[in-house]
Amino acid sequence: MKFTVIITLAPYGQEKAYSALRFALTSILEGIDINIFLLEDGIYVAKTNQNPAGAPNYLEYLQNCIEAGAVVKVCGPCCKARGLEEKDLIDGVKLATMHDLVAFTKESDKVITF
Repeated sequence: MKFTVIITLAPYGQEKAYSALRFALTSILEGIDINIFLLEDGIYVAKTNQNPAGAPNYLEYLQNCIEAGAVVKVCGPCCKARGLEEKDLIDGVKLATMHDLVAFTKESDKVITF
């Protein structure tokens, strides 16, 4: 079984990205393959050098997902619009297009958006 998780919201100030990453990690623990696509303000989940005070570090959760086998792609046009380049993203995350998101959804049994 394979799930695609789409994250559309920025990581801090709301808990949806946090819930998405917890869902992805739990799915991996249950033997489900995971694709993660970061879209719109969700791209900030993959930004390097995060150091939030008093909140879970979403970057660590994303790194754990990658280490556990999740494939993570980030919307390239969304990054460009927000002034982020590939060098601003953690290792293991690839810039992507809508074609990549379509491919993720076609190969997945379920698509979950947060």
